[in-house]
Amino acid sequence: MFKWIVFASATLALAAGGAWAQQPQTVRVAGTVESFDGHVLAIKSDKLGAVKVNLTTDAAVFGVSKATIADIKPGAYIGVGAMPQPDGSQRAIQVMILAESQRGLSEGHRPWDARPNSTMTNGAVDQTVESVDGQVLMVKYKGGEQKIVVPPDAVIRAYVIGDKAELKPGAHIAIVRALKKPDGSLEANRVNVGRGEVVPQ
Repeated sequence: MFKWIVFASATLALAAGGAWAQQPQTVRVAGTVESFDGHVLAIKSDKLGAVKVNLTTDAAVFGVSKATIADIKPGAYIGVGAMPQPDGSQRAIQVMILAESQRGLSEGHRPWDARPNSTMTNGAVDQTVESVDGQVLMVKYKGGEQKIVVPPDAVIRAYVIGDKAELKPGAHIAIVRALKKPDGSLEANRVNVGRGEVVPQ
């Protein structure tokens, strides 16, 4: 019986290890466009150097532009990077007003890797109230809600549906998750491109 348990445990461990190894690897790519031929996007990245990313035929392009607190309306779907406060609220570092087609994207409240102990909340704005510390947003998501204080120094950006024509040389772009293929090439189905002087994160 003992030998069978050991064998079964080892088999499960190997199966789990195999499943873990099969998880697709993703890479974050950010930089400026050097060229785009309609399929392959050549990017100059400060962190990765010269990178080429194959865009899928249905790849989505989102323009990222500056926005203000006045653009955050009740019902808007947003993503908020923030720091937890002693009273249980979240103090926003950045607020992303997402396009309607992105509603439901990564919904919920979870840790964020931008700063130690920071959080990310994706959800719909239920209400907005002014306070002495800044605008207060109640953001609801499946299973909960968060009180978000947006101070005057918070970075606010708006995402809108863009076009591949925006992927011109010199444009600032960010690909949050480029899929690393077995042959080492990169593939992506979404690109964020800055509008004006905005550098997407």
